[in-house]
Amino acid sequence: MEPTPLSTLIARYLNDALSEEETAQLWETLRQGHGQDAWEEALVALLQDKTKHGQANAERMEQIYASIRPADTPVVPIARRRRWLYPAAVAAIVAVIVVVAAFWRFRPQQPVAGGINSPVHHVVPGSNKATLILADGSTITLDSTANGALAQQGNVQIVQVNNGQLAYEAGGDHHSGAVQYNTLAIPRGGQFRVTLPDGTNVWINAASTLRYPTVFSGADRTVELTGEAYFEVAKMPGKPFHVKAGHMDVQVLGTHFNVMAYTEETAVRTTLLEGAVKVHTGGGGTALRPGQQLRMDQAGQVSVVNDVDLEEIVAWKNGYFRFNHEKLPGVMRQIARWYDVDIAYEGNIPDREFGGKISRNSSIEEVLKILELSNIHFRIEKKKIIVIP
Repeated sequence: MEPTPLSTLIARYLNDALSEEETAQLWETLRQGHGQDAWEEALVALLQDKTKHGQANAERMEQIYASIRPADTPVVPIARRRRWLYPAAVAAIVAVIVVVAAFWRFRPQQPVAGGINSPVHHVVPGSNKATLILADGSTITLDSTANGALAQQGNVQIVQVNNGQLAYEAGGDHHSGAVQYNTLAIPRGGQFRVTLPDGTNVWINAASTLRYPTVFSGADRTVELTGEAYFEVAKMPGKPFHVKAGHMDVQVLGTHFNVMAYTEETAVRTTLLEGAVKVHTGGGGTALRPGQQLRMDQAGQVSVVNDVDLEEIVAWKNGYFRFNHEKLPGVMRQIARWYDVDIAYEGNIPDREFGGKISRNSSIEEVLKILELSNIHFRIEKKKIIVIP
């Protein structure tokens, strides 16, 4: 069977229509450096196709060309530019059109060479780990290595199941006695899942905490979040579920939504995937419909964004990073939380935007190698990543 033309593979990727075999073929072409002429022709065509990026006017194309061409390459009209795409320029364009990052999902395991210094370091991808803080202040370290009973809180037994999931099993009259609170603390480089006493499932991201009662015995169900979590709330008519995150209170009866409330981010965000929520802030309540995101910035200003990229929002829960026009500092904050590293910048922070999908199981070298395609460089020193413009 004849291999699929490269231009067709790229077009199919942009339309989310590539098979695993075709993705592997596209990756192998890039990795081996084959088909240079085909790469150039396909990429130039994509840059000129306004349906892909909305920037097909001649003036804007000249600006793009000027920003990515090698310094010693003469400026020539777009129509004659098949030969100006030297390797550095090809890498830059690939980063712009968000093709390369997805190849890593199906990449052959290859040693990383060049570009990034590779001294011995301790930077590894995150895993299922957390600390459970019981009502009496005692702690239990959680990971993926053990299942079974962990503790008893009143008439509720706490168990670990499925190698990285916490659950609460009620026995007897579990509504009696004083309400006790547990806190699930996820460190940088960790994640965990908990099934709350009402059956609500919560996936908790790195550098986050969730505080909740061991029994929901009152008129509502309220939990407190710092960091990020994805909720699939069990339906209990007449007993609303509340997530308090900073100055935001998300109220639901039964729905799927994501709350991101890291203090180092520019805004607290609630994104609705299914059902309905009402978000209460200092300025009142705002109802959301699926696909909408409410943002409250550090000054308390509230805005609603329509038709957000839901796959990007829950990518962390599904095991990968997904970037959609994300600035470099935002990318590096996600890397810092998942790989448990500190980030430093030498010189000015490069003004770059990134897009694509990367497995959260990737080594730090693999992730940084992808980012280097946009002409940004890195140095790893123990548990610190230094960004070099």
